[in-house]
Amino acid sequence: MADELHQVDLSTCDLEPIHVIDRIQSFGWLIACSSDWIVNHVSTNCDELFGTNATDIVGQPVTQFIAASAIHDIRTRLQVLGNGDSVERLFEVDLHNDGRAFDIAIHTSGRSFVLEIERSESGRRRDYVSYVRPMIDRMRKSQSLEGLCQSAARHLRGLTGFDRVMVYRFEASGAGEVVAESLNGGVDSFKGLHFPASDIPAQARRLYARNILRIISDVDDPTVPIVPATNPDGAPLDLSMSGLRAVSPIHIEYLRNMGVKASMSVSIMRRGKLWGLMACHHYAPLNLSYSVRTAAELFGEFFSYLLEQKESDHAYAMRGQSMRLHDEIMARVAGGGNMLDAFGEFGESIQDVVPFDGVIGWVDGQFLQRGSTPSQAQFEKLARFLNTAGASTVWSTDNIGALHEPAKEWLDQAAGLLALPVSRTPRDYIVLFRKELLREVHWAGNPEKAVELGPNGARLTPRKSFDIWREERRGYSRPWTEEEIQAAESLRVTLLEVVLRLADAAHQEREEASKRQDMLIAELNHRVRNILNLIRGLVSQSKEGASTIDEFAEIIGSRIYALARAHDQVTRTDWSPSSLYQLIRTETEAYATESADRVQIHGPDAMVAPNAFTTLALVVHELMTNSCKYGALSDSRGKVTVTISHGEDGSLEIDWHESDGPPVRAPAHRGFGSTIIERTIPHELGGRADVDFAASGLHAAFHIPDRHVASFDTPTATERSRENEAPDAGELEAALFAGTALIVEDNVIIAMEAEDILRDYGFTDCQIVGSVQAARAIIDDGGVTFAMLDVNLGKETSEAVAEQLSELGTPFILASGYGDRSLTAGRFASVPIITKPYSLRDVKSAIARLRR
Repeated sequence: MADELHQVDLSTCDLEPIHVIDRIQSFGWLIACSSDWIVNHVSTNCDELFGTNATDIVGQPVTQFIAASAIHDIRTRLQVLGNGDSVERLFEVDLHNDGRAFDIAIHTSGRSFVLEIERSESGRRRDYVSYVRPMIDRMRKSQSLEGLCQSAARHLRGLTGFDRVMVYRFEASGAGEVVAESLNGGVDSFKGLHFPASDIPAQARRLYARNILRIISDVDDPTVPIVPATNPDGAPLDLSMSGLRAVSPIHIEYLRNMGVKASMSVSIMRRGKLWGLMACHHYAPLNLSYSVRTAAELFGEFFSYLLEQKESDHAYAMRGQSMRLHDEIMARVAGGGNMLDAFGEFGESIQDVVPFDGVIGWVDGQFLQRGSTPSQAQFEKLARFLNTAGASTVWSTDNIGALHEPAKEWLDQAAGLLALPVSRTPRDYIVLFRKELLREVHWAGNPEKAVELGPNGARLTPRKSFDIWREERRGYSRPWTEEEIQAAESLRVTLLEVVLRLADAAHQEREEASKRQDMLIAELNHRVRNILNLIRGLVSQSKEGASTIDEFAEIIGSRIYALARAHDQVTRTDWSPSSLYQLIRTETEAYATESADRVQIHGPDAMVAPNAFTTLALVVHELMTNSCKYGALSDSRGKVTVTISHGEDGSLEIDWHESDGPPVRAPAHRGFGSTIIERTIPHELGGRADVDFAASGLHAAFHIPDRHVASFDTPTATERSRENEAPDAGELEAALFAGTALIVEDNVIIAMEAEDILRDYGFTDCQIVGSVQAARAIIDDGGVTFAMLDVNLGKETSEAVAEQLSELGTPFILASGYGDRSLTAGRFASVPIITKPYSLRDVKSAIARLRR
C-alpha cells in the first residue's frame, strides 16, 4: 500500500528520498512541448511511436510527428485545461492519420504541456464511465459510513477486476487502517489491519492529495528514461500529475514482498484533505484501459463526495441532537435554583448524545456522581489538574493516566474523560468518564521496525515481513469523536446559559407554562364534552332499529366499538394521520372474518387526518355491518370492492361497490345507519355522499375534501401480501443454498443486482463472472449448486454453460433482456426464463418451477 517518495517539499523529510521523476512506465509514451509546440522532453521509447530516435525528436516542432487534425483536438482541449493539477483526456485519437487509435492525457508542468499517450483498447470500447452513475446510485442507499466504504470497495472491484480492493483510512498519527475490502475468493483478507505511518510517508500523502489515481500494471515491467534529464535551467521535468510516472524501486520491492504484481490507488478526499485511499492489489499483471482508469478516477471523486455527505449528515444529526438536548435541559431547569437539582435527569439526556460510563457534577462545592467514576477525594485532585488543562473550554482525553499520574490509581473505574466547565469559576465542572477498553490492534508487521538502515544509508527500506503483529493497548478508553466533542461544547454553552439565566426569564417561563396548562385543560374539557355528546346521540338514535334490549345493546355496542377501534388506530400513531386500508381491514376482521377474502381493496392507501378518521370509521362500520346482514356478504357468493382514488385537487374518493349477492331493496325508511352513511360525511367533513340501492348490489360513492387527507401512500406489504405472494421452491431450497450460486452476466451492475437478489433469497455464496470461459472454470472447480445465466453475453451466448450444467444435473435458470426464447427452443425448453428487469419475486417463481 505504500507509494513512492516524491520530489515534494523534501525539506520536511528526515530520510533521504528516493524518487524516479526522470523515468516513466513503459506501457505509454511521453512528450513535453513548450507553448510554441517545440518538443522539450520525450521518453526514450518514442521510436516505437514515431519511428525515430528519441534524441532526434527533442527540439523539433511537434507538427513533424503528430497529424494536424490531432494537434487541433489537443489544442482545443488545452483551451479548457484548468489549473496545474488538472488533467484533460482525449480518447481514440488518430495521431498519424494511419488508422491507429491512441488515448491521450494532457496536463501542464511548469511552462510545458505534457502529453501522455497510450494505445486505445482494441475492439468494442465500452463506455465504462456510464457504469459509475448506477454504482453511485446504489451506494447512496448505504445506511452507515462502514456500509458505504464496503459498497465502494465492492463496486470498484467489479469495475476494475482487481483481486483485492481495500478502503484504507488514515489516522491522525499517519498510520492507517483497512476499514473495508472486497476480495476475489482466493486471496487473504487485510480488513482490520493497521499499517505504520512510514508505509505511506508524508510527502507521498501530499502527492496523493494532488494526483487522484496511480497505477502499476506490472511490477516487473521495465521503465524508460526521459531525455533530456533536465531543462536548460538544470531542473527535471515535474511529473507530479503524470499517470505514467515510474514508481520508486522501494515501492516495487514493497509490492514484491507482498506478492503483488499489479496495483492501483484512488485517493479519497474530504474537504480538500486526504482522508484515505482505495487501494487495489492483483496477483498477476493487470493492464487497465484508459477508459476504465478514467471511470475509476471519476468513481473515486463521487465516492469522496458521498463520504463527505455521509459524515456531514451524521454531524448534522449530532447538531440536531445537541439542540434537542439544549431544549430538554433548559425546560428541566427553567424553574431556576441549583443546576444539580436536575442532575440525574439531564445526565440521562446527555448520555443519549454523548455516551459515557460515569458522570460527575461538581458545582458550588457539591459533588454528585453516577456510574463508574473516581471517588470525591480522587476527583478533587483531578479538578485541580483540570483547572490548568481546560478551565474555559471542553477538554478530553482517552488516556488520562498518561497525563495525570494520580489517575493511574483509578484506571479500573475510568480511563478517558471529557470535562465541561459550567461556570466562570474554574472549579465547576460536569465531567463524563469512559471505562478502560482493552483491545488488540493488529498491525501488518511490527510498526516499530518499519524504518531500517538500508544499503544506501538512512533511507526508507521496505518491510520484508507482513506477519500479523499484535499490540495490546491498556489504559485507553474508547476515543471521543470530533462530533461528540462538538456536541459537548454546545452542551457547555447550554449549561452556562442555565447557570446565568436571570430570575425574570425563569418567572416568564413559569407563567407561559401555566398558560399552556390552562389551554390544555380547556381543550381536554372540550374533547370530553364532544365525546359525551356523540355517545348520547348514538344511544338516542340506535333505539330505532332495535326491537329488544339485547338487539339494542348489540347495535349500540358495535357502533361504540367501531369508534373505539378507530380511536385506538389514531392513538397508536400518536394522533397522526391513519391508514384507510387498515380501517377497512379492521372492520372486515371484526364483522366479516369468514368473508375477508371477498373484500377487495384497490388503489392507493389514504392517510386520513384524526379529526375525520372517526367519522369515516362510523361510515365504514355501517357499510360493513349492512353488507353482512342484508348485502353481498350475507351469503357465500357476494363480494365487496372498495376503490380508493384521489382527485386532481388532492381530495379523497371512495367507491364502495357490492356485487353477486342477494337482490337489494331500498329501505322503506331511513334509519340511523342509513343516515350515518348518507349524511355524516357531508355534514361533518363538508364532502359528498351518493348512495344507490341498486338491485344488483349497493353502490356508494364518497368525496372527502383534501384538508382531511394527509397523503396517499403505496399500500403496506401486509395489505398487499395476498397479491404479492410468489410460489415457494419448498424442499429444493436447502439443496440450492448448500453450495455456490453462479451468476453469469456481462454487465457488472446487473450482476451485482442479481447477487443482492439471490442473497436476499437465502444464498450465502455467490460467484459473478462475465464470460463463458470464466463460468466453465468455476463449474469445473465443483461446488456450484445453482446458476443464473444471462442468455446474451455480448459476442457470445451462455449456451455452452447451460449444456455443461445440464450434463452435471445442476439446476439453473435463464435471464434475457430481449424477451425471446431462442436459446430455450430446443433442449432447454423446460428451463425457466425470466425477463429483465426482474425482481426477487420473479426469481423465486422461476426457482419454484425447477421442481416440475
